[in-house]
Amino acid sequence: MKAVAIISSGFGEVGNHELENKIVTIAKRAGIRVLGPNCLGVYDSKTGVDMLFLPETKVLTTGEEVVATPRPMLGNIAIVTQSGAFGVSALDYLAGRQIGVSKFVSFGNKCDVDEAEMLHYLLYDAETKVMLLYVEDIKSGRHFLNIAKEVSKKKPIVALKAGKTTAGARAAASHTGAMAGSDQIYDAVFVQTGVLRAKDMEEFFDAGKALAMQPPATGKNVGIITDAGGPGIMAADECELKGLFVKRFSEETVQKFEKLKREGKLPKFATNLNPVDITGSGTSEMFELATEILFEDPEICGILLLGLHHTPALQEDYIDRVAEVASKYDKPIVACDIGETEMALHTRFRFDKLGIPAYSSPEDAARAMNALVKYGLYLKKHSCLSDYLQSFLKNKKV
Repeated sequence: MKAVAIISSGFGEVGNHELENKIVTIAKRAGIRVLGPNCLGVYDSKTGVDMLFLPETKVLTTGEEVVATPRPMLGNIAIVTQSGAFGVSALDYLAGRQIGVSKFVSFGNKCDVDEAEMLHYLLYDAETKVMLLYVEDIKSGRHFLNIAKEVSKKKPIVALKAGKTTAGARAAASHTGAMAGSDQIYDAVFVQTGVLRAKDMEEFFDAGKALAMQPPATGKNVGIITDAGGPGIMAADECELKGLFVKRFSEETVQKFEKLKREGKLPKFATNLNPVDITGSGTSEMFELATEILFEDPEICGILLLGLHHTPALQEDYIDRVAEVASKYDKPIVACDIGETEMALHTRFRFDKLGIPAYSSPEDAARAMNALVKYGLYLKKHSCLSDYLQSFLKNKKV
């Protein structure tokens, strides 16, 4: 198939629709598919195809060369974006967080190839497990609805829809010529098709990371384990605000924790009703034991683990011990460690490397779990959760 990517601007986004339509006419007559105009084209981390005209490095006025537009490592998250600038910012963000990508596609004004076609293509792309979609408008609404509905049953789509306000819609029109439309309609379409809508950039990336690393949840009940009371409360608040349930544990689970207290394996003053607060006296073994109990509880569908590294008794081996426990089960777990200095960065990086998505705030961790719950409920509603879980766990072991 003949194809062309047009990176030049000056078309529909500035009102020059006649020129843009002329391109479409010529391309159709010649049997050429068009990506763009006003786009960055394609980046494929596996094949090395790189259409980005932005240099990887820049030289500062001091003469020092620094990384400016990094190309992320190979991964399983695809980025499909109407905005080229947002797209490269996403590449920068993911590269900095050491999260890999499979494909990057910037389609700009989408005079021909649009987001629906890209989602359909990525459905059959073996390298892609999760799709991150940035859009300012969706022109082929019915086509998108049909495609997204089918794609979501096999692979999760996280969407960041910009142009929600009057000012945002006006900016979108001058940016890519987008007619942003009613935000309520987009909300309804995303719910109907199983597309998970992120409210901001941080939630967009956090959800994508969680869905790439962990299986979806089978229900809304979550359990929280923490060694710090305040962050545990913050996580519980955010979970409930998102519609998740942080219910009192079953009597059987409560008694398992009481037994650990009697045996001196948990502090007598630890709380164990949900959240489980092992307090600042928490050790690696305590986290391991508490995690195992919640994984064994059939009423708990997902686990938030907040292991603040600051406490004196906690050693970094708790990360490996928790990951070892998690590897035996098919329910999701997300982690949180608050801070931006060496130990916090190391802790989150280690969790990520072991397949447990880690975040820098309790709220981010709760929102990531919410994405896993919402996607699981969509799959459950369409009777394809079991098949998805089998496929996810099979690919995880490979």
